[in-house]
Amino acid sequence: MRRHTIIDSPVGPLTAVADDEALIAIYFERHGRAPAVTEHGERTDDHPVLAAARDQLADYFAGRRTGFDLPLAPRGDAFQQRVWAQLREIPYGQTRSYGQLARALGQPGAAQAVGNANGANPLSIVVPCHRVIGSDGSLTGYAGGLERKRWLLAHEEPAAASSGRLF
Repeated sequence: MRRHTIIDSPVGPLTAVADDEALIAIYFERHGRAPAVTEHGERTDDHPVLAAARDQLADYFAGRRTGFDLPLAPRGDAFQQRVWAQLREIPYGQTRSYGQLARALGQPGAAQAVGNANGANPLSIVVPCHRVIGSDGSLTGYAGGLERKRWLLAHEEPAAASSGRLF
Protein backbone atom coordinates (compact mmCIF):
# COMPACT_ATOMS: atom_id res chain seq x y z
CA MET A 1 0.00 0.00 0.00
CA ARG A 2 1.46 3.35 -1.03
CA ARG A 3 1.57 6.36 1.24
CA HIS A 4 3.11 9.79 0.81
CA THR A 5 4.16 12.88 2.68
CA ILE A 6 5.17 16.38 1.67
CA ILE A 7 8.62 17.52 2.79
CA ASP A 8 9.58 21.20 2.81
CA SER A 9 13.02 21.84 1.34
CA PRO A 10 15.17 24.67 -0.04
CA VAL A 11 14.31 23.43 -3.56
CA GLY A 12 10.57 23.49 -2.92
CA PRO A 13 8.12 20.92 -1.61
CA LEU A 14 9.13 17.29 -2.17
CA THR A 15 6.59 14.48 -2.33
CA ALA A 16 8.05 11.31 -0.83
CA VAL A 17 6.22 8.07 -1.65
CA ALA A 18 6.72 4.73 0.11
CA ASP A 19 5.20 1.31 0.17
CA ASP A 20 5.07 -0.71 3.40
CA GLU A 21 8.82 -1.34 3.43
CA ALA A 22 10.74 1.11 1.24
CA LEU A 23 10.94 4.52 -0.35
CA ILE A 24 9.79 4.30 -3.97
CA ALA A 25 9.83 7.92 -5.12
CA ILE A 26 10.69 11.52 -4.33
CA TYR A 27 9.15 14.06 -6.67
CA PHE A 28 9.62 17.79 -6.99
CA GLU A 29 6.69 20.12 -7.35
CA ARG A 30 5.98 20.17 -11.13
CA HIS A 31 8.28 17.16 -11.57
CA GLY A 32 8.86 16.33 -15.23
CA ARG A 33 7.88 12.65 -15.04
CA ALA A 34 5.78 12.28 -11.90
CA PRO A 35 2.65 10.16 -12.03
CA ALA A 36 -0.73 11.54 -11.05
CA VAL A 37 -1.06 12.50 -7.38
CA THR A 38 -3.78 9.87 -7.04
CA GLU A 39 -1.09 7.19 -7.47
CA HIS A 40 0.83 8.36 -4.37
CA GLY A 41 -1.58 6.80 -1.91
CA GLU A 42 -2.84 8.26 1.33
CA ARG A 43 -1.01 11.24 2.81
CA THR A 44 0.52 10.58 6.20
CA ASP A 45 3.19 11.94 8.48
CA ASP A 46 3.26 8.72 10.51
CA HIS A 47 5.21 6.22 8.39
CA PRO A 48 8.70 5.06 9.45
CA VAL A 49 10.27 5.11 5.98
CA LEU A 50 8.81 8.52 5.16
CA ALA A 51 9.92 9.89 8.54
CA ALA A 52 13.46 8.60 7.94
CA ALA A 53 13.46 10.17 4.47
CA ARG A 54 12.30 13.50 5.93
CA ASP A 55 15.03 13.43 8.60
CA GLN A 56 17.80 12.43 6.20
CA LEU A 57 16.79 15.02 3.61
CA ALA A 58 16.77 17.69 6.34
CA ASP A 59 20.31 16.64 7.29
CA TYR A 60 21.39 16.70 3.64
CA PHE A 61 20.04 20.21 3.12
CA ALA A 62 21.65 21.36 6.38
CA GLY A 63 25.03 20.06 5.17
CA ARG A 64 25.22 17.29 7.78
CA ARG A 65 24.70 14.36 5.39
CA THR A 66 26.43 13.41 2.13
CA GLY A 67 24.61 10.13 1.44
CA PHE A 68 21.40 8.36 2.31
CA ASP A 69 20.74 5.17 4.24
CA LEU A 70 17.15 4.36 3.33
CA PRO A 71 15.44 1.22 2.07
CA LEU A 72 14.82 1.90 -1.63
CA ALA A 73 12.52 0.17 -4.11
CA PRO A 74 12.30 2.29 -7.26
CA ARG A 75 10.16 0.79 -10.01
CA GLY A 76 12.01 0.29 -13.30
CA ASP A 77 13.33 -2.24 -15.78
CA ALA A 78 16.65 -4.08 -15.37
CA PHE A 79 18.70 -1.50 -17.30
CA GLN A 80 17.20 1.40 -15.34
CA GLN A 81 17.98 -0.40 -12.08
CA ARG A 82 21.63 -0.80 -13.18
CA VAL A 83 21.87 2.89 -14.07
CA TRP A 84 20.27 3.96 -10.80
CA ALA A 85 22.68 1.73 -8.86
CA GLN A 86 25.55 3.42 -10.73
CA LEU A 87 24.16 6.85 -9.81
CA ARG A 88 24.39 5.90 -6.13
CA GLU A 89 28.13 5.33 -6.67
CA ILE A 90 28.78 8.96 -7.66
CA PRO A 91 30.37 10.57 -4.60
CA TYR A 92 28.86 13.65 -3.01
CA GLY A 93 30.32 16.76 -4.59
CA GLN A 94 31.36 15.01 -7.81
CA THR A 95 29.78 14.62 -11.21
CA ARG A 96 29.88 12.12 -14.06
CA SER A 97 28.88 12.36 -17.69
CA TYR A 98 26.36 10.07 -19.35
CA GLY A 99 29.24 8.57 -21.32
CA GLN A 100 31.24 7.87 -18.17
CA LEU A 101 28.24 6.07 -16.67
CA ALA A 102 27.74 4.06 -19.87
CA ARG A 103 31.39 2.98 -19.79
CA ALA A 104 31.13 2.08 -16.09
CA LEU A 105 28.19 -0.16 -17.01
CA GLY A 106 30.29 -1.86 -19.69
CA GLN A 107 28.18 -0.35 -22.48
CA PRO A 108 30.24 2.54 -23.88
CA GLY A 109 27.79 3.24 -26.70
CA ALA A 110 24.78 3.55 -24.40
CA ALA A 111 25.11 7.18 -23.26
CA GLN A 112 21.68 8.10 -24.65
CA ALA A 113 20.05 5.08 -22.99
CA VAL A 114 21.77 6.05 -19.74
CA GLY A 115 20.34 9.55 -20.16
CA ASN A 116 16.85 8.14 -20.62
CA ALA A 117 17.19 5.93 -17.52
CA ASN A 118 18.62 8.86 -15.58
CA GLY A 119 15.61 10.96 -16.55
CA ALA A 120 13.26 8.23 -15.36
CA ASN A 121 14.88 8.05 -11.90
CA PRO A 122 11.98 8.32 -9.42
CA LEU A 123 14.17 8.99 -6.38
CA SER A 124 15.39 12.53 -6.88
CA ILE A 125 18.25 13.67 -4.64
CA VAL A 126 18.48 10.32 -2.81
CA VAL A 127 19.58 8.63 -6.04
CA PRO A 128 21.67 11.58 -7.21
CA CYS A 129 20.79 11.99 -10.87
CA HIS A 130 21.56 15.70 -10.46
CA ARG A 131 25.26 14.71 -10.46
CA VAL A 132 25.10 13.70 -14.13
CA ILE A 133 26.17 16.34 -16.65
CA GLY A 134 26.95 16.55 -20.34
CA SER A 135 30.35 15.37 -21.60
CA ASP A 136 31.31 19.01 -22.18
CA GLY A 137 30.48 19.88 -18.55
CA SER A 138 27.15 21.49 -19.41
CA LEU A 139 24.05 21.05 -17.33
CA THR A 140 21.56 18.90 -19.17
CA GLY A 141 17.91 18.10 -18.55
CA TYR A 142 16.61 17.44 -15.08
CA ALA A 143 13.10 16.37 -14.09
CA GLY A 144 13.08 18.99 -11.34
CA GLY A 145 14.28 21.73 -13.69
CA LEU A 146 17.76 23.06 -14.35
CA GLU A 147 17.46 25.66 -11.58
CA ARG A 148 17.10 22.91 -9.00
CA LYS A 149 19.94 20.90 -10.54
CA ARG A 150 22.15 24.00 -10.41
CA TRP A 151 21.17 24.58 -6.76
CA LEU A 152 21.90 20.97 -5.75
CA LEU A 153 25.29 20.98 -7.45
CA ALA A 154 26.17 24.32 -5.82
CA HIS A 155 25.03 22.92 -2.45
CA GLU A 156 27.54 20.07 -2.86
CA GLU A 157 30.27 22.27 -4.35
CA PRO A 158 32.19 22.85 -1.07
CA ALA A 159 32.88 19.10 -0.97
CA ALA A 160 34.18 19.20 -4.54
CA ALA A 161 36.42 22.17 -3.77
CA SER A 162 37.85 20.55 -0.63
CA SER A 163 38.59 17.32 -2.51
CA GLY A 164 40.44 19.25 -5.20
CA ARG A 165 37.99 18.04 -7.82
CA LEU A 166 35.92 20.61 -9.63
CA PHE A 167 32.82 19.85 -11.64
